[in-house]
Amino acid sequence: MAQIGDIVRYLNSVGGGRITRIEGNLAYVDEDGFETPVLLRECVVVEPAGRQQRKTATAPVVAPAPQTPSKAAPAPNAPEIVETAEGEVLNVVLAYEPQEIKHLTTTTFDTYLVNDSNYYLYFTYLTRSDEAQGWTTRYAGMVEPNIQLFLGELTRDQLPLIDRVAVQYVAYKVDKEFKLKAPVAIEARMDNTKFFKLHCFRENVYFEKPVIAIDIVKDDIPQRAMVLDSSRIEESMKQRRQKEADLPKRKPVTKHTHRPEIIEVDLHIDQLVDSTKGLSAADMLNLQVDEFRRVMDANLKNKGQKIVFIHGKGEGVLRKALLKELAYRYKTHQVQDASFREYGYGATQVTIR
Repeated sequence: MAQIGDIVRYLNSVGGGRITRIEGNLAYVDEDGFETPVLLRECVVVEPAGRQQRKTATAPVVAPAPQTPSKAAPAPNAPEIVETAEGEVLNVVLAYEPQEIKHLTTTTFDTYLVNDSNYYLYFTYLTRSDEAQGWTTRYAGMVEPNIQLFLGELTRDQLPLIDRVAVQYVAYKVDKEFKLKAPVAIEARMDNTKFFKLHCFRENVYFEKPVIAIDIVKDDIPQRAMVLDSSRIEESMKQRRQKEADLPKRKPVTKHTHRPEIIEVDLHIDQLVDSTKGLSAADMLNLQVDEFRRVMDANLKNKGQKIVFIHGKGEGVLRKALLKELAYRYKTHQVQDASFREYGYGATQVTIR
């Protein structure tokens, strides 16, 4: 177990430094003058504090080499950044991972920022309560390319105090030319009730466990919510009413439209049976396919009906079985991947034709 004074490196990310203090399961690591909170389990001891003291007693004191403050550089001994063509496009995600997903009413949530790009990001992570006057900085620092950075824990008691979150960043590279990216500031509403609903935690390409993920930037496009100006809406409605009043009177036409709601069907086996005891993998797959057929057959007359079948990523066995059914048994209907933002990569949408 790491202790105060130990020099550590991070288990699942680049960087490290000296532990200055420990609070609960968090270690605060000094990285070039900046304290970074890191889970103790993510710290790997490189040099214990006792060994450093013995070295200090015998080794001569050497003055550190002067550094140029205006030149940003990666952490000492950091591995060389391997760039990819896809990494030239920024993808940044803010995510919340429950430490105990089976105990959502009592667990804490680990907060992460994912930087899926070839760029370094100087960023701040902030939260706000609608009843407060301003924002609170939860984390400020730098995240390296292609890194998932731990930002801290979010407790159950803190959730009611957070109604909005925001991320601001500037992207850059070190010692090389790069395409300039515009600074970004994204604000998003936090629906606190989702943290107590198991189905709101979804699989994500960046995490092994289900998370609540907020896209900050996707394929270089900031994901910002539309802000509506009520005065402009009112003025537009007035202009429309005036325009309609100037038109010659016509016989009203009644138009009936039908916009069926999307049907969501969760095909995870624990949603279909109370217990899987005694069921083989083939038995469970047959049950899932039978449920798929039942829902499809019940909606064949509902033209335009959209049905989302949630099957998860896993090894893709269930998804392949569904696509086979759609290719042969229900081949006239439209098939596509369901919305990644809503369902992650583990759902297929069928539109009845």
